Amino acid sequence: MWDERYAKPGYFYGSEPNDFLRAQAASVAPGGKVLCLGEGEGRNAVFLAGLGLNVVALDQSGEGLRKALGLAAARGVALATIQADLSVHAIEPGAWDAITSIWCHLPSPLRARVHAQVVAGLKPGGVFILEAYRPAQLRFATGGPKEGDLLPTLAGLRQELAGLAFEHAAELERDVQEGGGHSGQSAVVQVLARRAR
Repeated sequence: MWDERYAKPGYFYGSEPNDFLRAQAASVAPGGKVLCLGEGEGRNAVFLAGLGLNVVALDQSGEGLRKALGLAAARGVALATIQADLSVHAIEPGAWDAITSIWCHLPSPLRARVHAQVVAGLKPGGVFILEAYRPAQLRFATGGPKEGDLLPTLAGLRQELAGLAFEHAAELERDVQEGGGHSGQSAVVQVLARRAR
């Protein structure tokens, strides 16, 4: 499905970064090593690379990553990619100054496993930045999965990310305008969480 979606002309979710990620980017250590989960066509990874960060974009879609590398080249930044499915890929422990998860919706058992790897994968002082649709998004037709199990809650994220200190944690409704894929009022959950130094 993702290769088919990303093979179409243009950028399904636009080519500019997510608003929440843009607002939180200063929390990442200068020059830090960043892993972007479920990165798709690369807009967030390319933005972070443009800030001088050492960015690896991970996605299961080869078509998405091909476009990510094209966007990086067009903007004159370096970007590494990993084509992998998070159900089998292991996040390297203690390796990352930041890990991002922007609209990376996973079945709840897999999400819990990946988030445990996120906690272990951060360096001391490293940050995890997440924005996702939450279950209330099912009332809207503005983007995101239609299965409730794929939509995390803040309470669930606090459990899955035990071991991190939450510096920003919110469930809210906001207007999301990201290409044709995300367009309109949306119910989201946002997290900025840090591993102790």
